[in-house]
Amino acid sequence: MPAGPKATSQTKATRTGLYAARRYLTRDAQRELKLRIPFDAYFQDPTVRVRNPVLEYDESFEVPWEPGIGDGPTSARFAVVDYDASTEILTPPAEWNADKNAFVGPGGATLDQANVDSPQYRQVNVWATLQNALEFYENGFGLGRPIPFAFEGNRLIVVPTAGYGQNAYYDRQSKSLQFYYFDSGEKRIYTCLSADIINHEFGHAVLDGLRPLLSESIRAETAAFHEFVGDLSAVLIAFRNNKLRQWLAEATGGNLDTDSALSSLAEEFGKAVADQPYLRSALNTLHYDKIKDDQRQHYMSQVLTGAMFDIVRKLAPRYRDGGRSILQAFWYTVSNMQCMAVQPLDLLPPVDVTFEDYAIAVLRNEEIVNPTDSRGTRQLMIDVFQERGILSAEVAEQFRQPHDIFQRLRTDVYHDLADIAGSRSAAYRFLDDNRRNLFIPYSADVAVQGLANASKFTSDARRQPQQVLLQYTWREPVLLDDERFGRFAGETTSMLCGGTLAFDIDGNLLSWMRKPGTQPLIGEDEEDGANTPAEELTAVQTEIRAESEAGRRRKQSFLDALAARIKTGRIGEIAGGQLGILEKTVAPLTAETVDGILRFSLSPHVGIHSDEHEKMGESQWQISS
Repeated sequence: MPAGPKATSQTKATRTGLYAARRYLTRDAQRELKLRIPFDAYFQDPTVRVRNPVLEYDESFEVPWEPGIGDGPTSARFAVVDYDASTEILTPPAEWNADKNAFVGPGGATLDQANVDSPQYRQVNVWATLQNALEFYENGFGLGRPIPFAFEGNRLIVVPTAGYGQNAYYDRQSKSLQFYYFDSGEKRIYTCLSADIINHEFGHAVLDGLRPLLSESIRAETAAFHEFVGDLSAVLIAFRNNKLRQWLAEATGGNLDTDSALSSLAEEFGKAVADQPYLRSALNTLHYDKIKDDQRQHYMSQVLTGAMFDIVRKLAPRYRDGGRSILQAFWYTVSNMQCMAVQPLDLLPPVDVTFEDYAIAVLRNEEIVNPTDSRGTRQLMIDVFQERGILSAEVAEQFRQPHDIFQRLRTDVYHDLADIAGSRSAAYRFLDDNRRNLFIPYSADVAVQGLANASKFTSDARRQPQQVLLQYTWREPVLLDDERFGRFAGETTSMLCGGTLAFDIDGNLLSWMRKPGTQPLIGEDEEDGANTPAEELTAVQTEIRAESEAGRRRKQSFLDALAARIKTGRIGEIAGGQLGILEKTVAPLTAETVDGILRFSLSPHVGIHSDEHEKMGESQWQISS
């Protein structure tokens, strides 16, 4: 029988047709049909490679092919632009060679481990790492949908050598990820070669796209949550690597209770900058009570990172049941963790996310995905969150008590869910027609902040019913009428309020997380029950009273958090420029006036440094020059 056509003879039209059907093909089939691009990527960074030759290069690393792939590299969601602002040099890009199914350098040589010192290798390394991270977040075990960015446009600009300095950051204003380089002794450190740093910074971009209004939060805990998502990205994406899991199985014997290449984040950077084995570790014992009144967002984030890694450590031994090997147990663990940790991001409220909000979203998502909980996974997670002080006893008890997993949302005016999912205008009409049941003040200018459809999997690859995700917000004016607000005293700012509704396609309410305000929740012709004894209130009046009380507590917390930020010198001027290059010193919050109202915003994520040993009130956000 004559041999079939070689893959190299495949036309772009044929490949494009196969690409359209890729969801029906196995990964091996995609590889054979050149729908995957192989690349010799660093496992974590060059230091890990030197210290542990087994983790030198991931020769099985590959990313999806796309019809629009081109020089740069450039793809649908990323464009690498290698411009060094320190030297003002624009380095020639890596070139796409369709015949080789690979990127090549200026001389035509395939970019792989044979030429890791070339700038074009660095360009492809950062791009390929990001493509892999994007696939991790968008596939069905993650969010099950394309991820939006928080800026106009769909490509994130990636600058692998942005300039000289000990830094890397995501910047919405310049639509970019910026990676710097610096010298340590006789060695030059490139942050764009660290998978941990790349995945961490991309985590910021992902969360900013999913919840753009978190950038306006004045709460240190919300800023810390941003850092947590970055570190979580680094840990889980590393754990999904087959060769790394195999090495971990052999090196740890299945015990993840000691520091390893999995729990240690940004080893090369930590060694060069702080003379320690890593920048941060997911293996820690921090308790929420120790950090709840802190202002150091990187330090605070370790409580939540540590809690999620506790779940990883405790889940892995459970999957040894039934005679599974350590390697198989690790695979089941990371598959579950991707669902457990990433899918809950879609359930979070649109503003002011706290650690407890995330814990609640994690537990609620686990109920949706695994309602029977035959392995007791939910109880394990509740225990971990309580041990860390993240979850209150009251909320923990609510999850422990038997309750209906799915409910219907009570509404005054019925709207077909397909219509709601179809357009923002239809979603707004649904919100406006049902303000009373949704606790939206009649006077509030409510806006649809986000609307998406998602197709997700359970951890054992069962397809969940399609989900409809609706975020809505409004702004409540707040007068800063106290001397504790310093130079802002007497000005008016706004407190963001709103909620996130998640439905399945059958109309079941999967989740409803809210951040209330203090504006009246009823119309002028309605009785609010303000002077009625609690035992005589109707069910709706009871709910409205509880929502109003929660709004008043939230406003007080908002004012206290803002005063703490001002007292510790955490608010500065607007930073950045057209190229996204920051000034010498940048505070974590900026202030500006928009339409006569004061707005506070998180600064671009200007550092990957640990801030554990910083003194309160210092301006430590510095970039070397």
